[in-house]
Amino acid sequence: MDAPPPPATIEFVEVGPRDGLQNEKTLISTADKLGLIARAVAAGARRIEVTSFVNPKRVPQMADAEAVCAGLPDRDDVTYVGLVMNARGAERALATGRIDQLGAVCITTDRFAVANQGQSSDESLAAALEIVDMARTAGRSGQITIAAAFGCPFTGRVAEDRVVEMAARAAAARPAEIALADTIGVGDPAQAARLVALVRDAAPGVAVRVHFHNTRGTGLANVWAAVCAGARTVDAAIGGLGGCPFAPGAAGNVASEDVIYMLERAGVATGMDLAATIEASQWLSGVMGRTLPGMVARAPLFPEAIEGA
Repeated sequence: MDAPPPPATIEFVEVGPRDGLQNEKTLISTADKLGLIARAVAAGARRIEVTSFVNPKRVPQMADAEAVCAGLPDRDDVTYVGLVMNARGAERALATGRIDQLGAVCITTDRFAVANQGQSSDESLAAALEIVDMARTAGRSGQITIAAAFGCPFTGRVAEDRVVEMAARAAAARPAEIALADTIGVGDPAQAARLVALVRDAAPGVAVRVHFHNTRGTGLANVWAAVCAGARTVDAAIGGLGGCPFAPGAAGNVASEDVIYMLERAGVATGMDLAATIEASQWLSGVMGRTLPGMVARAPLFPEAIEGA
């Protein structure tokens, strides 16, 4: 059987300023967060998850959410996304006047939902539906991420039927999209392709986004399988930073530069400038004071010209 063809283009979402930094123990200055956002914009990112509006006692790295929003570049062509877990977070995000899209999160298992946001799985979905409604009422858009869609850090495997059921219920709220998140990086390419196809069937007319972590080295393969199965939006973080404070063992996101290199080399347009993204990754490595997980930024540039052509 022939492999499914890749799409001609995907939408790229830079999540480094939020998901990339949220698990870091050393507090990153607001100025450096804004520097990362500015570099992402310069590299071509037109949709950026800039911060989260959560309890600063639980996620200290995001305590400056309002300050980050106040310093965002004025760009009509960039969608700024704020992650929120509940109505209070949504109110804070909307009050900044700078957040274009609210990102809501629901979780497949009770155990992880309680650890992450102090509520059951079903309660997390109800909260996500409320957030989408609040966004729409305020003239903004709202999207829903199904976290731990590929596995739970506490209970292990998650039934695909549960993910599909949640996606169908989420679709009823008419979100801008539904995302499938491999929060702890346990997914494999076959599972990624299967889940994307199942969710597309369960939520017709709703775009599917994917969010992969590279904890076990399968992140890039999962991205490829997902886009070939119909996902048209991909999250990634400059440098491959990331993790969840409430998911033991969760490691970094797929690196933006690695995703861009893979997709562009395969003929899938991302709208991103690889060289500028590599420069941003190297700058962020200096800010963090260590080598970052992303591979492409550590490799020599590969010439695109074909000798003799």
